[in-house]
Amino acid sequence: MAGSLSVILLLTIGLVSGIASGMFGIGGGVLIVPALVYLAKFSQHGAIGTSLAILLPPVGLGAVIEYYRHGNVDIKAAIIVALALMLGGWIGANLANHMGGHALKLCFGLFVLGIGGYLVFDAVRSMA
Repeated sequence: MAGSLSVILLLTIGLVSGIASGMFGIGGGVLIVPALVYLAKFSQHGAIGTSLAILLPPVGLGAVIEYYRHGNVDIKAAIIVALALMLGGWIGANLANHMGGHALKLCFGLFVLGIGGYLVFDAVRSMA
């Protein structure tokens, strides 16, 4: 897949996703998956699998170290959630691999819209 891709494009996707991850704690997948699909022309399944491979080793290590230095990391909570995340990731991957690409893209879009709608509604309500 990546053989014909521009290294500059891939570096840009990584840099922008890393900045958003450090700022918002989004893990990068919300940006990486759509960027790989629409800019790098990956299939939906290929983008998700590649995003998981991208995030697995670093998983925001630089950001975690910085937050830890400021006393903003609960190690016990992180371990518990990470173990559950590992199980959930396996379950989600099994579900996704049994879906067609268009259905998976629709589910991802609805998920992002739902999260975005909730955040906008909550921010507006808090500001009132």
